[in-house]
Amino acid sequence: MAGNTDLVILTVNVNGMNSPIKRRQIADWIKSQNPTICCLQETHLKQGDTYRVKVKGWSKIYYASGEVKKAGVAILISDQAKVKIDLIKRDKEGNYILLKGSINNEAISILNIYAPSGMALNFLKEKLRELQEEIDNKTVIVGDLNLALSELDKSNHKTNKKEIKEVNRILEKLGMLDLWRKLNGDRREYTFFSAVHGTYSKIDHILGHKDLKIKCKKAEIVNAFFSDHDAIKTTFNKKLGG
Repeated sequence: MAGNTDLVILTVNVNGMNSPIKRRQIADWIKSQNPTICCLQETHLKQGDTYRVKVKGWSKIYYASGEVKKAGVAILISDQAKVKIDLIKRDKEGNYILLKGSINNEAISILNIYAPSGMALNFLKEKLRELQEEIDNKTVIVGDLNLALSELDKSNHKTNKKEIKEVNRILEKLGMLDLWRKLNGDRREYTFFSAVHGTYSKIDHILGHKDLKIKCKKAEIVNAFFSDHDAIKTTFNKKLGG
């Protein structure tokens, strides 16, 4: 981990993990980033193939995968962290996984989401409604939401303002804030390039509850050379509960 007082959460859309070479690249990259919690989206691993993911030092791995090679999410937790899991909720198609429990004796909930392209807003509406009773002031939501949360999250000015307003209405109702934007203000930085549209966007996010007791002191976008997405990395103080 980044230090005795830090809790580091890293999230990245890996764009597939079925290649042994790529799995090795991802494992080496995770070790170099040294997060407490690492959340992956689009693993493309079927339910019977998740055993293939092995990262030395991150042996606690929780998956949600479907029956075909698409979607798929995973949460890896450092062996240095003391972990207690009280609840796991998995999407049967592998689009989200929720862990509720504690890390180093402090309560936390992690919701890792992959919102499918082309239906992201409706997907988020449906799934966050299903999970709303589990989302509280201990919750961090991470993942590839396939949505910009601000006009600043797009490199062009042709943003869907109605969509941005709607997704923020949903998140505000749950008390969730974009932690990267909170710390980086009006800065423009992106996690994904769409060759089809010729635009850059920040569609990968780490969100925290507005009453989250942990203090997010750093949020950055880091390169993930093996994917078409870059990663989001946030550093919190260690104290989670108050």
